Amino acid sequence: MNRVEPADVPVQVRELVHTYGKHRALDGVSFQMSPGEFFGLLGPNGSGKTTLFRILSTLLTPAAGQASVFGHDVATHPDAVRSRIGIVFQAPALDDMLTVEENLRHHARLQGVPRRQRSQRVTELLASLGLSDRRRQRVGQLSGGLKRRADLARGILHRPGLLLLDEPSAGLDPRARRDLWRYLDKLRGETGLSVLVTTHIMEEGEFCDRLAILDEGRLVALDTPANLRAAMDGTIVTIRADKPGDLARAINDRMKIDAQVLDGAVRIEHADGHALVPRLASAFASQIAAITVQAPTLEDVFVKRTGHRFEDDPAREPS
Repeated sequence: MNRVEPADVPVQVRELVHTYGKHRALDGVSFQMSPGEFFGLLGPNGSGKTTLFRILSTLLTPAAGQASVFGHDVATHPDAVRSRIGIVFQAPALDDMLTVEENLRHHARLQGVPRRQRSQRVTELLASLGLSDRRRQRVGQLSGGLKRRADLARGILHRPGLLLLDEPSAGLDPRARRDLWRYLDKLRGETGLSVLVTTHIMEEGEFCDRLAILDEGRLVALDTPANLRAAMDGTIVTIRADKPGDLARAINDRMKIDAQVLDGAVRIEHADGHALVPRLASAFASQIAAITVQAPTLEDVFVKRTGHRFEDDPAREPS
C-alpha cells in the first residue's frame, strides 16, 4: 500500500483539546482524513463540532493537541492553511443586492485569483453548479438551494484542496439537500476536492464516506455510515406503553432482554426484531399500546454509543 505523505493529508487531528473556561468543548479528539474524502462531523449542538470547525479554519487556537491541514499546523502556520482551504459558513457570505456573477467576481479578487483567470473560473463554476442561467440574477432573489450553490462556488473559486462546510443543508428542503451533495460529488470528480462537513442532520451524514460522531467533546464513533449501522444488533424494536418503565423491567426480568426506556418508549436492540414481536405481544399484550420494528439508523448508532437521544443541546458551544 502506498504511504500517504503528510502534505497529501487534508486533515489530521491528534488528541485535540479546547476549553472555554471550565467547559471542555473538545476532549482528546483524533482522526485523519484521506485525500478526496467526504468526511462528516456529526453531532448535536454542544458536541464540539463547531469548535473543531473553527480550529481547522484557523479562527481558534487549540488549548492542546495538534491539528494540521495538508501538513501545515493550524496554530503555527495559519496563512499556509488558509491558502489551502475554502470555507462555506452556515449563513451565505454573499451580497443579496449583487448578481451571482458580480458576487463571484468580487470574491475572486479578494481570494487573489489572477485577473486573467477570473472570468474563466467564474464561468466554469457556474456551469458545474448549474447556475449559468442565474449569473445575472440578484442573489437575494434566489431560492435557498440556489443561494447555497452560489456560496459553494464562492468558497472554491481559488481552487482549495479542502472545503470546510458548516451545516450546509441548514434551511434546505430534502431535494435541495440531495442536489447540493450531487454537485459536491461532481466537483470532487472534476477537481479531487476533499470535503469536511459539520452537520446535525442524519440524512446528510449518509452522504459522507466516513463519519466522526461527536458527543460532549468526545469522539464516540468513527467509520462509514454502513459499517456504523452494521455494528448494531440487527433491528430496533420500539414499544409504546402507558407505563414504559414497568414494561421494560418486566421484559428484562422475564425474557432476559435488555430493554431501555427512551423518550417515553421501550427500546430494544435485537438480532431479529420481527421474530421477537410475537413473543412480546403474547407475553405483555395488556401492557403494549403499539410496537414497531425498523432497521438501525445513524440515530440508533448515536443512542447506543452515548446512552441518549441525538437532539440539540440548548446549551450551545460558547462563541
